Amino acid sequence: MKLLDLAGIAVRALLSNKLRSFLTMLGIMIGVGAVVSIMSLGQAQEAEMEQAFASLGGNLIYVLPRDLGGVTIGGSPPLTLEDAEAIARQAPSVAGVAAAAQRYNVQIVAGREQMTAIVAGVTPPYVWINNLELDRGSFITDSDDRARSRVVVLGSEIASSLFAEMDPTGQPIRIDGRQYQVIGVLETKGVGFGTEDMTAYIPLPTYYATLAPDQVTARGQGVQNIAVQANSRDEIDSAIEEITAILRERHRVPEGEQADFRIINMESVAATAGQMLGLVQRILAAIAGISLLVGGIGIMNIMLVSVTERIREIGLRKAVGAKRRDIMTQFLTEAATLSFLGGAVGVGLAWVIIQFVAAMAAGAGFPIDVRLAGNVVVLTLGVAIFIGLVSGLYPAVRAARLDPIESLRHE
Repeated sequence: MKLLDLAGIAVRALLSNKLRSFLTMLGIMIGVGAVVSIMSLGQAQEAEMEQAFASLGGNLIYVLPRDLGGVTIGGSPPLTLEDAEAIARQAPSVAGVAAAAQRYNVQIVAGREQMTAIVAGVTPPYVWINNLELDRGSFITDSDDRARSRVVVLGSEIASSLFAEMDPTGQPIRIDGRQYQVIGVLETKGVGFGTEDMTAYIPLPTYYATLAPDQVTARGQGVQNIAVQANSRDEIDSAIEEITAILRERHRVPEGEQADFRIINMESVAATAGQMLGLVQRILAAIAGISLLVGGIGIMNIMLVSVTERIREIGLRKAVGAKRRDIMTQFLTEAATLSFLGGAVGVGLAWVIIQFVAAMAAGAGFPIDVRLAGNVVVLTLGVAIFIGLVSGLYPAVRAARLDPIESLRHE
């Protein structure tokens, strides 16, 4: 019997019990929908993360205090601007150094509009070391730095919140009650790594003079982080070694003791984050895949019931010349059809889920580019059909082994 004829018989058998067939497919539908949506959303998130890390640059290194509060453990002073200057002078593997200090929840006012945001005092190289792009205007210059000018560069979210469609450059704003002039606006960085869109940047000396005079101590001018750009990816390890040696000497850290700073290589952070995200995706997909197994058990159960209900039909088919393999193929085709139809509906369910999640994310201000992953769809449908075939194997074998004479006598 041709495969097309078997498929037609299978569809007619399934349509004869529509509700039962639908309930049987439900486990496959949920499993396929869950796996495909989780993997598709995971791939979209992974792409966003890779793009975010790529925007930072592969040669970027961050030097941070040991704790997250900007002051090192044990009451030691934080990193200083002088540390950054020493790295720039003494580390041959380093292409550039930028220091930054920041305050959170600072009030910014423009006309009748106001908001709270992050204000960061930075040195002029900060813009290119951190791979920031200007949408309009200019960034902080060396002359702004030396003159302690009250100028500010706005992140894209701050600019749109305070000025809407108006060009902010040249406009006055008040930061913590003091007037500044907007000289530039950064391009949006999106929802990836960092908080650049919600940060206002001012010259570091201006930051010390107006917002954080307490960060200037006898030890130096405190900063929360130092961004370092290595000459190349090949020189990242040597740059880290040089930075470590310079800072341990400046901070008088004895040999064998833990330093009061830590160094983060963004390339290794991106690799670790990618591995962790992949692991989480696999775990979630495995959990969702359990429903596929449950669906397979449902298919086996319903096929056993179908064999019992159709014993007389099987006997008639054998009596007119159907062989064991014909009976077995018929029931396997029905099981595979159940799995395929359930999987196809599950793919549609996955599309609805990811569109809903994308709409929710966009509404919350975090747009993501998410679409059905073709390779995941094909793989998941293949697994669903395989599970259906395996689940239908025992009922098919049982049907094929029925004695035709006993089957015809069955009432």
